[in-house]
Amino acid sequence: MLIRTTAALCLLATAALAQQNDITIGMQLEPPNLDPTGGAAAAIDEVVYANVFEGLTRFGPDGSVQPALAESWDVSEDGTVWTFKLRDGVKFHDGSTMDADDVVFSLDRARAEDSTNAQKALFEAIESVEALDPSTVKITLSAPNGNLGFNLAWGDAVIVAPETADTNASDPVGTGPFVFTDWVQGDRVDLTRNPDYWGEAPALEKATFKFISDPNAAFSAMMAGDLDAFPNFPAPETLSSFEADPRFNVIIGSTEGETILGINNANITDVKVRQAIAHAIDRQAIIDGAMFGYGTPIGTHFAPHNPDYVDLTAQSAYDPEKARALLAEAGATDLKLRLMLPPPVYARRGGEIIASQLREVGIETEISNLEWAQWLEQVFKGKDFDLTIVSHTEPADINIYARPDYYFQYDNPAFQTLIENIGITTDDAERSAMLRQAQQIIADDYVNAYLFQLAKTGVADARIQGLWENAPTQANDLTGVSWSE
Repeated sequence: MLIRTTAALCLLATAALAQQNDITIGMQLEPPNLDPTGGAAAAIDEVVYANVFEGLTRFGPDGSVQPALAESWDVSEDGTVWTFKLRDGVKFHDGSTMDADDVVFSLDRARAEDSTNAQKALFEAIESVEALDPSTVKITLSAPNGNLGFNLAWGDAVIVAPETADTNASDPVGTGPFVFTDWVQGDRVDLTRNPDYWGEAPALEKATFKFISDPNAAFSAMMAGDLDAFPNFPAPETLSSFEADPRFNVIIGSTEGETILGINNANITDVKVRQAIAHAIDRQAIIDGAMFGYGTPIGTHFAPHNPDYVDLTAQSAYDPEKARALLAEAGATDLKLRLMLPPPVYARRGGEIIASQLREVGIETEISNLEWAQWLEQVFKGKDFDLTIVSHTEPADINIYARPDYYFQYDNPAFQTLIENIGITTDDAERSAMLRQAQQIIADDYVNAYLFQLAKTGVADARIQGLWENAPTQANDLTGVSWSE
């Protein structure tokens, strides 16, 4: 009996000392597919960016552009030719070699006329992509573009193989440190460590992304230990409970998420009406009521942490009397607008608050709560809406306002020319001045009503280290994540 007890204690001690090597990550939204080159949903990159798929460059946790599949690159004196040196020994998860031909295929596919890539504008400056040899790629631009390295760091620019590109949506095959193993739709995605990864092997052997849409269920799952971390926690009102519990770390950071009341400019053509909508909104009330104080008010489509940010919140300050006067000037009486809301908490909770605020100035809204796939189809693609609420989490994406076919349908040739000039300007001071001008133009045109910069509110087991504090792009990068002993 004594021998058995001693043996059992030894086994328990060994188990206690064993380093945990798996992690379960909570996410509120399930991705519609797993191909970052063929879908706009942020949830895709939250699973696969840097984990399964890699590009020539990548974003670091501080937002810097870092080498990825390209170990280095050179730029010609005139800024129109970029030559990338690829890493040796990189293989796709199916065992095939990644080389320059795959880069040519991926970038040509992304910028093709029939491409389903949600960010084709990233590749507009590319005139040609050539494989000089298996490890060297030359990208020729139609004009200088100092942003190319930045653009190639997006999830939309990851490198895929011709043999597996068509099936990546359901069976992703990349070059990253984790291999896709399973997707139980409605429940989870499982990844396992890539034994043949070209770079430093991650500490984690297995990662599971668990999809929990209900904020109360997310809270219960964290408290019960069913989840190890929830990097974008959907119930900010409960964060104080985690702060008081030594088992957890609460991680508060910033994101690239400009949260806006999107306005269909093709339906609401009068700038006075759009201005009235903006002045009807109390941003702080939305931040307090929907986000429990987490968020920074914005007055244009630019992140406050960006060095070129201009604070234009005063230009569209909460002023219901002014809103009523503008509506009267526009002759907009008995206005009823359709407000389409995707699933995130900021949209559903914020939508109810905004509907009440608009009602106070004489604008009625018909709220439709849409699932993510419905929102993408009806609002983003179909442009069948009047108002919507969404957070734009893509980094430094003010250039979307230069795309007349984008979902809010803003068409300003002067702005489009300005964005073109920004793209070919390499002088930092000139670029900064033009970016400030761009912010002012869309604020003056009241293209959308700008609400707040989405905060990154995360919860994690206190023993976990290496999770991103901020979100320079939509990603749950697990390459540097580990458990403390």
